[in-house]
Amino acid sequence: MNTANKLTIFRMILVPVFMIFLFSDINNAQYIAAAIFILASITDALDGHIARSRNQITNFGKFMDPLADKILVSSALISMIELGKIQAWVVVVIIAREFAITGLRVIAASEGITIAANKLGKIKTVTQLIAIITLLFNNYPFRLINFPFDQIMIYVAVFFTILSGIDYIYKNRKVLHSGDR
Repeated sequence: MNTANKLTIFRMILVPVFMIFLFSDINNAQYIAAAIFILASITDALDGHIARSRNQITNFGKFMDPLADKILVSSALISMIELGKIQAWVVVVIIAREFAITGLRVIAASEGITIAANKLGKIKTVTQLIAIITLLFNNYPFRLINFPFDQIMIYVAVFFTILSGIDYIYKNRKVLHSGDR
């Protein structure tokens, strides 16, 4: 197993560890959870870079890397509902988009077409990660100046989630009509 795939597996292992700390009663557990989430997020960028730079792209990585990302982000977002930090509709929009685009990719793959991540998809991911991290840190340091950066980032993330979803569907609309022939 190559380094990139090991990082993907490590990210999957970090999800339950993140959850344990997030809901733990020990001192500073939420900040430890935030640090674990950041570490897991860094492995996402790192595994992709390593796979591309070392020409170690595998079918395992193509499948597991996006799955690990979705599990990490979905776990964090659903937890934010439980903690009262985010509204459920926001999480539903984000997760629904992920299901829709994953479905589109499955349809495309059945036609022998690969739908690669694009710039809007990467912006979506970054804005979601920033929103989650600021929520985990209770909007620190912005709360010191009474600036709702965490809430602004949630709406920025929702905007890019919707925009990137529309973009993927529009640019790959032929895939959706391929079975109509």
